[in-house]
Amino acid sequence: MKQELNLVVSPEEAANEDFLKKIAAQQLNSTPNNITFIKVLKRSIDARRRHVKINLKLKVYINEQPLQSVSYKQNYPDVTNSPPVIVVGSGPAGLFAALQLIQNGRKPIVIERGKDVKSRRRDLAAINKEHIVNPHSNYCFGEGGAGTYSDGKLYTRSTKRGDITSILETFVAHGADENILVEAHPHIGTNKLPKIIEEIRNTILNNGGEVHFNTHVIDILIKNNSVQGVVCEDLINNKKLEFIANSLILATGHSARDIFELLHSKNILIEGKTFAMGVRVEHPQEIIDSLQYHCSMNEVKNRRINLPAASYSLVQQVMGRGVYSFCMCPGGIIAPCATQPEEIVTNGWSPSKRNNPFANSGIVVTTENDDLLGYKQHGELAGLRYQQALEKMAWESGGQTQTAPAQRLVDFVNNRLSASLPLTSYQPGVKSAPLHSLLPESIGKRLQIGFKEFGKKMNGYFTNDAVIVGVESRTSSPIRIPRDRETMQHPQIRGLYPCGEGAGYAGGIVSAAIDGQKCAKAISSFVTI
Repeated sequence: MKQELNLVVSPEEAANEDFLKKIAAQQLNSTPNNITFIKVLKRSIDARRRHVKINLKLKVYINEQPLQSVSYKQNYPDVTNSPPVIVVGSGPAGLFAALQLIQNGRKPIVIERGKDVKSRRRDLAAINKEHIVNPHSNYCFGEGGAGTYSDGKLYTRSTKRGDITSILETFVAHGADENILVEAHPHIGTNKLPKIIEEIRNTILNNGGEVHFNTHVIDILIKNNSVQGVVCEDLINNKKLEFIANSLILATGHSARDIFELLHSKNILIEGKTFAMGVRVEHPQEIIDSLQYHCSMNEVKNRRINLPAASYSLVQQVMGRGVYSFCMCPGGIIAPCATQPEEIVTNGWSPSKRNNPFANSGIVVTTENDDLLGYKQHGELAGLRYQQALEKMAWESGGQTQTAPAQRLVDFVNNRLSASLPLTSYQPGVKSAPLHSLLPESIGKRLQIGFKEFGKKMNGYFTNDAVIVGVESRTSSPIRIPRDRETMQHPQIRGLYPCGEGAGYAGGIVSAAIDGQKCAKAISSFVTI
């Protein structure tokens, strides 16, 4: 017999299998000896009060053994000789679109400007240690997309967009830990995700799909307002290539500015959209642990025995706009995510164990049309130009390298240049700079007020032991590529399927993967001739 059971227990009790058997037996009017197995279906942490609790949803087996193992492997058909679909970009949207196309009997031709997931590491080392930015292979571009080397967070609020469980099970089928099916805020970790991405690529190749790295799309072939294919630059052999197909999934991510420029130059409709910009803030992890787990700094080590590195989510309305935390990375590292020379972009990531000594998060402010008045001459690209200007400012104030401008948190709020800076996880290094005067007033003033308010919500958060690092500017795409809600195609160009975060329809790994699936399914439903 199997029964499901919800329990609220302490962290220590949640880690004690004998205790769970005992309490489950009491709840189910049985005895611990009759309970043969307990499977955790869902687990979440409730840290709202001093006594932290763990919410568990369990499946309890009574006098019955569970199946030895559950396989999440899927059987894919061979699509070697099937009609082709071009997929530009091998981030989560592109990869899951490719898998769905194979399931639907179409051959994906995946085109990626960056390198394969292992080769990307050398370029990440170059930007961290030598301040060299490879515009085609970096934290944003390359196999797996921006999420591969910036955390692998799988939490999403997009529960109505698609089947989140199927996305997570696909990751498990390719090597992810089954815990991602259990945790309320699942996370793979930058150290583990590359191998999983490699396995997804193998699935695509083994079933007849194609994957082309170091292949940069420079034009879209269009005839009679219909897609005919793409023209690419082979970045290794320095020659042009053409790929022919009448369906094109454009899943290039929020940083592929050249794609926005290309569409704009071809008079293909794009639209400006709201986005957010700000800074990365970094605290010693023990400060966040003590605040979130309601204990003194001396008690943190013991409290953490059965609890993960603490995270937080903060939001505050300031002068009519939202100021909020974004991509919070407990036990994490601030990463240099520029995609071109002469710019600084910050993001964050965590390893699977989240065991680094720092906690960082983007703290950003929503942009409005008023911010873009000085960029209106750029039309739909105004927001993009605004991003670029802020990133160029950070590069110049940081010393015209990947050294980033930084300021202690309280100093920033009090308009005071920091005489010294604390240790930080940002490997290229930081330089004291007056970010309070360098940031646009619409961002800087709101951040100052927001940080004070956050300090009231988390007493101890507002401290000069924390440092802000500029700038966090790639929270989402400043451009939306419009598409029909039903067919998923661009309203002007038949066979063009804008997809994922870069097209303005997703905001993270899972939502991008879901959007990739949706575009692939639409191609099967509305066959392009």
